[in-house]
Amino acid sequence: MSILVFTVTCPDPDAASDIADDLLVRRLAARATLHPPVESHYRALDGVDYSEEITLTLITRPELETAVEFAIRGLHPYDMPPILRHEERANADYEAWVMAETGG
Repeated sequence: MSILVFTVTCPDPDAASDIADDLLVRRLAARATLHPPVESHYRALDGVDYSEEITLTLITRPELETAVEFAIRGLHPYDMPPILRHEERANADYEAWVMAETGG
């Protein structure tokens, strides 16, 4: 068994919290963690730019990958939100909890 971890940067705590709450209520995620502000540096049309962002981590089951991405895209204020994901292994009881909380 494995879990799926999404990492999404958001422009502010309100946007991250809105996404987190929506996915939790809809049982698309079992856990959401909002991390302290980070300074993101990235290529932009006029060179290198930077902004302060909130990193949001979402824990779900692999079968919900498409639904979670669709939900994030619908709620995120960026035209092209950075949505990263990877599968992880965790202790068996935590994996079972993630599955149960996301309807699996």
